[in-house]
Amino acid sequence: MGTAAEKLKEARLPYAAAVIVAAGSSSRFGSDKLMADLAGEPVILRTLRAFQAAEAVGEIVVVTREDRVGTMTALCADNGLGKVSAVVPGGETRAQSCLNGVMRVSPRAELIAIHDGARPLVTGAVILDALWTAYRHTAAAPAIPVRDTVKVAHDGVVVSTPDRAALFAVQTPQCFQADLIRAALTDAAENAPEVTDDCRAVERIGGRVALSAGSEENIKITTPLDLRLAELIWKERNGA
Repeated sequence: MGTAAEKLKEARLPYAAAVIVAAGSSSRFGSDKLMADLAGEPVILRTLRAFQAAEAVGEIVVVTREDRVGTMTALCADNGLGKVSAVVPGGETRAQSCLNGVMRVSPRAELIAIHDGARPLVTGAVILDALWTAYRHTAAAPAIPVRDTVKVAHDGVVVSTPDRAALFAVQTPQCFQADLIRAALTDAAENAPEVTDDCRAVERIGGRVALSAGSEENIKITTPLDLRLAELIWKERNGA
């Protein structure tokens, strides 16, 4: 339902779409992490349900591997994910995959949220705050302060120690005004295919990114250990 403040934000937000990026190879996980079981359902389904439930999101576009388009389309249909308007194949790079998804969003969307399919524990509050911040500042990403000391090293030798107070770990959904992210991803896909962060694509063309409130529970599943942690968080949230 959300707090009164959250409902006020939703009432003032323009139409927003979400692009869920699920086109990776899962090479570090060892198997298809998006279809791995998380409390009885595939990880990707848990992620999609979070956006289906988010009142601030009007539609969802899923980007997946070309060989999985049919399977993903059926998964969405079979589970009543009515906000899913399209399932599209990804490209050879992250930037191209995101661009493929963004280009399938309906023209009425003024805000676009891009989210990792492997972050199934995202909450409606994190989604809403990122969209609201993007509405006010053109681009936003949820983030949490870095707790560990970080070292910069060359050839295994420390050369500097950044001030931890200025460091943040960035999560998704990264949210943008629609025209800005279309332009940024088009440029990245053509000129900087190595870009793997959507905010970085915006920064490359001179855009500024604001930070919104992230969550320590909004973890990305990259390894089997991450999946075990996600299971524990899920069970704690749902009293299982």
